[in-house]
Amino acid sequence: MNDIETLKSVIRDIPDFPKEGIIFKDITPLLANADALKKTIDTLKERYAGKGITKVVGIEARGFIFASALAYALGAGTVLVRKPGKLPYKTFKQSYTLEYGTDAVEIHQDAFEPGQKIVILDDVLATGGTIAATINLIQNNFDVEIVEVAFLIELDFLKGREKIKDLPVHSLMHF
Repeated sequence: MNDIETLKSVIRDIPDFPKEGIIFKDITPLLANADALKKTIDTLKERYAGKGITKVVGIEARGFIFASALAYALGAGTVLVRKPGKLPYKTFKQSYTLEYGTDAVEIHQDAFEPGQKIVILDDVLATGGTIAATINLIQNNFDVEIVEVAFLIELDFLKGREKIKDLPVHSLMHF
């Protein structure tokens, strides 16, 4: 079994969570397994080492875990993208449409310096709404280079990748 297959084997399926008909990909066993967590971060670090990454953006909430660990491994900083009202300083906001309603994400106005190279990292790419809003939020407010948009897991059947245009996308595991 290769490294990615080993990591996939640690992900736990939870049927009918958060609602009936959904099979939730639970990453908490990976987080609790020191070897699996180390392998995950080491694999991502190898991908981005030497690319001049200065910030790793983590999306609320599980994205924070991986973004912080990767930023540490790369010697970079971490930037948080959160739901409205959760960040303490002045923010930029980006709204987006959900199947039944709207939501929004925010980022601190001083999150980046012009010209910085960044990676956006989240735990799961599902339908793509949150990541598309995050990309728009960053591109509309900052002069930075998004080197890549990365995910621990991509749920291919939901086609979230189609909402990420003109940027390289990397997913460690596909389901």
